[in-house]
Amino acid sequence: MPDRPERVLGKATRDAYGETLAQLGRENPRIVALDADLSKSTKSVVFGKAHPERFINVGIQEANMVGVAAGLATTGLIPFASSFATFLMSKAFDQMRMAVANPGLNVKLVGSHAGVSIGEDGASQMGVEDLALACALPRFTVLVPADARAAAALTRVAAEHVGPVFLRTGRAKAAEIYPEGTAFRVGGSVTHHLGRDVNILACGLMVFEALEAAALARAEGIDAGVVDLYSLKPVDADAIVAAAAASGRLVVAEEHLRHGGLGSIVAQVLAERHPARVVAVDLGDRYAESGTPEAVLEAYGMTSARVLEAIRKAAAV
Repeated sequence: MPDRPERVLGKATRDAYGETLAQLGRENPRIVALDADLSKSTKSVVFGKAHPERFINVGIQEANMVGVAAGLATTGLIPFASSFATFLMSKAFDQMRMAVANPGLNVKLVGSHAGVSIGEDGASQMGVEDLALACALPRFTVLVPADARAAAALTRVAAEHVGPVFLRTGRAKAAEIYPEGTAFRVGGSVTHHLGRDVNILACGLMVFEALEAAALARAEGIDAGVVDLYSLKPVDADAIVAAAAASGRLVVAEEHLRHGGLGSIVAQVLAERHPARVVAVDLGDRYAESGTPEAVLEAYGMTSARVLEAIRKAAAV
């Protein structure tokens, strides 16, 4: 049985993205980067400093940025366009739909400052519906790293994958989960342990909370497992079915609104292949208020304590 994980904070996933993108720029001259005047925050600034001739700051115009990225992709370049997840998905959705998804262009879109963990910036800056919107776009691959090493690896996966990609990154430092060299792929997942009583399916920063909650549950005699579904689209349906078959009871944990995110994806797979009881840990049907990151995460239930409550609820049935 896995031990309770130690909470060691590493880099934010946005930092790992920026550093890896700059490395990719040295390896592949076809990679270009665009930003909408937020490069210091999204960390695409690292690429810009290393490769200024391949970096474009379009200004505060996310829709135009996506259109420019689409045009660059038609020439054989591999554009990475970054902004806050909420600005990218809310202001440029039509361009993503018609200029990227419809023709299936090789554009990489990176939504930073996702979820409520950004804290004080408040609801206008918090991307909490971004995964639902990205998953709704045909031909899009949607990736959600849980820590910095996963973010670095998935940035490389995005660059190598041919087709549109949405990569979600965060501002808060992420607890370390994965050792260097862990393999990630489009359509993949990581099963940390399959429990006999309950299994937690999580993504993003909720993966560490799930691991901690599972360890606490095992101390109470509940055999709880954890699966990191870092690829939301395409999702690893076999891993979901395996978790359901092992325990019959699941918890889904995500830093996202209830509708259209990981929970909805899991429910669809279960309805088609292996019905099981599911208890959800998410933001519900509401926007969050401003506060320190720690206070906001606590207030909206993005904690191991909340996941443990869900495990107990699922196991009691």
